Amino acid sequence: MLNVRRAAFETLVRILEDGAYANLALKEAASSVEPKDVPFLYALVNETIARASYLDYIFAHYCKRQKRALRNLLRMAGTELLYLDTPAHAAIDEAVKLCRAIGKQDSCGLLNAVLRRLDRERDALPPLPESAVDRLSIYYGVPTFLVAEWIAAFGEAETEALLSHSPLGTVVRAQYPFTTTELRAVLPVPSVPCSLDPNGLKLSEGFDLAHDPLFASGKLAVQGEGAMLICRALGDVRHKRVLDACAAPGGKSAYLASLSENTADITAWELHPHRRELMDRTFARLNVRALTECRDASVFDPAYENAFDAVLLDVPCSGFGLLQEKPDVRLHKDEADVNALTGTQDAILDACCRYVRPGGVLVYATCTIVKRENGERVRAFLLTHPSFTLEEERQLLPTRDGTDGFYYARLLRS
Repeated sequence: MLNVRRAAFETLVRILEDGAYANLALKEAASSVEPKDVPFLYALVNETIARASYLDYIFAHYCKRQKRALRNLLRMAGTELLYLDTPAHAAIDEAVKLCRAIGKQDSCGLLNAVLRRLDRERDALPPLPESAVDRLSIYYGVPTFLVAEWIAAFGEAETEALLSHSPLGTVVRAQYPFTTTELRAVLPVPSVPCSLDPNGLKLSEGFDLAHDPLFASGKLAVQGEGAMLICRALGDVRHKRVLDACAAPGGKSAYLASLSENTADITAWELHPHRRELMDRTFARLNVRALTECRDASVFDPAYENAFDAVLLDVPCSGFGLLQEKPDVRLHKDEADVNALTGTQDAILDACCRYVRPGGVLVYATCTIVKRENGERVRAFLLTHPSFTLEEERQLLPTRDGTDGFYYARLLRS
């Protein structure tokens, strides 16, 4: 078994330097440490990701030249010093030990000196820029365009509240034929019903969900309220033909099956074969009957024209509504990435709207809080598709709704 800080360091290098997905890298790292150390591993890695931008800003004032290993040792130890409960002497000593253990003895003295200065000056750190956009961008590690858009839409105070909002906690639900009442009665920890969807239960504390018999037997699914609400936006799908065009990992299709009491005829598409396999495993565990296919939702297939009563488009997006749950969302994304995504979103809308039968419903959804990916896409679509009308539109906010920052628009075809 690896020392937990060694595992955290190696995981952070993979995520922050090599672009690995945090959830996959952390899952792999968790198997390499003692079970008792897993919560600390997750806390240290996720908090370091969230704080990396600000720590880089601070350390640039103390140490101009930082190679990759030193940079990430500083980030990790700086997180322990400023944001976790680790005593200062322990955080510094453990960082220096780790520096030596990974063969970077020549950097130990510099690492020790910089961390001791950080500890000594923690109440007089280098000032952030006066501009609210630059200040919040550096401190919370998000692009300046996002901060500027949020300030224009919500004001500076609400923007900072969105950026600083604490993780929302775990929400679970029952999978049909198991009921919400039955699930709440047998959960190993207390729970409270969610406000947006009564089928959601917010856990008061965590437990090992993946190895719990309720999970293994398909009675329990982990799903946030925002994702559940998007499924609800399709309306009553009992005995109807439904397409989930961007479906992996399958949670929304599974909830649609549960809401319909397994009477919906569900087709679920996914572009990538490995994600389709993940979706198939999800459906097998939850006893969901659905046709799964590897398809590009942005390419129209005339064989499916007018074939579905309801179509769900949870399109690829920037993910800026998930900052609390997935801190790595803030990494490696800029305005050009968002602009490229809007082209994909338009193409998926244009192709998949033709699968909706006359009188049917189309739900367009994202997990972001960016207007050009949300309302602007819907209004551009409506200008060129007059047979559709907007019936309902909603932007969820963590600070206001207590759930992830999902957006959805319910469109009816005449």
